[in-house]
Amino acid sequence: MSEVVIRYLGRQAYEPVWKAMRDFTDARDESTPDEVWLVEHDPVFTQGLAGKPEHLINPGHIPVVQTDRGGQVTYHGPGQVVLYPLLDLERLGVGVRCLVDRLEQAVIDVLADRSVSGVRREGAPGVFVDEAKIASIGLKVRRGRTYHGLAFNIDMDLTPFSWINPCGFAGLAMTQAMTHIDGAEWDDMAGRLVKAFCRLMGYHPKDTRSMLPELRRTEAARPGHS
Repeated sequence: MSEVVIRYLGRQAYEPVWKAMRDFTDARDESTPDEVWLVEHDPVFTQGLAGKPEHLINPGHIPVVQTDRGGQVTYHGPGQVVLYPLLDLERLGVGVRCLVDRLEQAVIDVLADRSVSGVRREGAPGVFVDEAKIASIGLKVRRGRTYHGLAFNIDMDLTPFSWINPCGFAGLAMTQAMTHIDGAEWDDMAGRLVKAFCRLMGYHPKDTRSMLPELRRTEAARPGHS
């Protein structure tokens, strides 16, 4: 098994984490261990490289950030688990399609463990429950190394999704784990998700909660957490 570093970043603004991912990817070399970052973002809409302005219906007071990931517009906010896989695909011998499949399967496995059926939909990366989307995926690959990743809705205000066409689909219904799993909590679902992903990738997780130095200044506790 390969070793992977797991980092829990707490609640963070989007742009500092995006910059940290880019910097990590640019600075790493052939010997740098892969990392998986788990984070909860302040409210933000992010536009992917394929994003079209018409899919931003009424963003209101929530900032819109143009990013370098694939895909269209989505929303990040409190109560959503965001998993960023910073992986060397060439070293792993894994293609992008395989990584997307394993990210999706990790969510499907977590839901199945709680007796919820999650499914894929052709042409729409992510996971759906009862025709509504519960997890979205958008990646960036630079020199065979990945950043950006997966957003899994747990217990959040879904209203901002109605102010956009999520993932470029008008009228796409969104859902969250709390709707289908009694007592679904961020910490528990994040832990289950990272374990499922590591198992699928053949990783031996080295669990470290050490904060990245450049993010310590912006770290904020989750509501109800010290």
